[in-house]
Amino acid sequence: MTTPNLNRRTLLCGAAGLALGAHGPAGAAEAPGTPAAGAAGSAAGANAVDWDALARHYDVATEFVNLENAYLGVMARPVLEAYRHNIDVLNRGSSHYLRTRFDSVERDAIRARLAAHTGVAPGELALTRNACESLQNLIGNYRLLRPGDVLMMGDLDYDVVQDAMAATARRGGHQLVTVQTPEPATRQGVIDAYEQALRQHPRTRLLLLTHVNNRTGLVTPVAEIVRMAKGRGVDVVVDIAQSWGQLDYAIPDLGADFVGGNLHKWIGAPPCSGFLAIRASRLQDIAPHAGNTLYPDGDVRARVHAGTMDVPAVMTIPAALDFHGRVKLADRAARLRQLRDRWVHQVRELPGVQVLTPEDPTTYGALTSFRIRDKTRYEDNVALARRLADDYGIFTVARKGPAGGACIRVTPSWFTRNEELDRLAAAIKALAA
Repeated sequence: MTTPNLNRRTLLCGAAGLALGAHGPAGAAEAPGTPAAGAAGSAAGANAVDWDALARHYDVATEFVNLENAYLGVMARPVLEAYRHNIDVLNRGSSHYLRTRFDSVERDAIRARLAAHTGVAPGELALTRNACESLQNLIGNYRLLRPGDVLMMGDLDYDVVQDAMAATARRGGHQLVTVQTPEPATRQGVIDAYEQALRQHPRTRLLLLTHVNNRTGLVTPVAEIVRMAKGRGVDVVVDIAQSWGQLDYAIPDLGADFVGGNLHKWIGAPPCSGFLAIRASRLQDIAPHAGNTLYPDGDVRARVHAGTMDVPAVMTIPAALDFHGRVKLADRAARLRQLRDRWVHQVRELPGVQVLTPEDPTTYGALTSFRIRDKTRYEDNVALARRLADDYGIFTVARKGPAGGACIRVTPSWFTRNEELDRLAAAIKALAA
């Protein structure tokens, strides 16, 4: 995708700063799309940030420890205040504001700002309500499938997006192939699994990849698999719902032509703020959604028709980008890995515990799941999550889908304290004893 003159890293590093320590321009990554490229330098930068000062910008519940931040991010106080203000602006101005300001000027300015943030040109990005809507539109409106073509996805892809792949396959009478993620997983093992699947199914035309899967937190080596797929004539749709704002990369680093993401998880924008990105040269390979004629066929915005969106949420996107950009993204990514390491390194060697991401820092961010040995049924893990909540005051969530069985997902965020993760580790030790 085209990178505009004002690229994402320039935009973020130029935002106004909090008193959080050093956050100068980011160094060049050693390998595009690799979250741990330059990991030592990133960790040093993260240690220079005053994370307690950042945490004080979040008003979070005190009656439980929230370690389920992959579902919905918490808005920082300045973002929440902007959101409340924007609700008031819309409520008072109503249709007059929409027709004279938002529809005619502000929405396009926000779209251009978001495009710069992602590293793509404004003409390659459209606003959506969430990543699911983005990915459903990209998959369902993909125009290049022919009789005999194969669609391919991973077993850890998001359920609703798997459904979109399955529906598209059924509609066209295509075979749908599912790649099983190896367990225990390794970076090379994941690459090998997709290479083998593509070799076994040479008629594959469309591949779904999830950058950070929502079940175990494993980071898929997307850039490498995209290059491999394109070399075989396979188009790739990439789900970045969990990685955008959590890992240090820009969309062009992935090499994919079709991408769907959101801003309400790791960017900390209000719910109902998402986007899709289509490389300009590939726009005609995605049909306008539901025959959309509101925009010309050559406009990426014709690939979405959400009706009336959550306008205050869209209005608040710049405030969320501003706040998120006050700390260098490489430092944010390193901090989240530190938080994950805090609890994982206390339980990984326990004989009764399985941690479902490897220690390779290129394969994880904040999310990591664990299971208690022999507790592989989903119902077992729902009960375990309930015990963590009821007995220890720690909120997590059970996930199903991994090859070895269900698990518990743990996701700290910017406001998580070390002592809260120590509390989790102590609880896991007690439950696994």
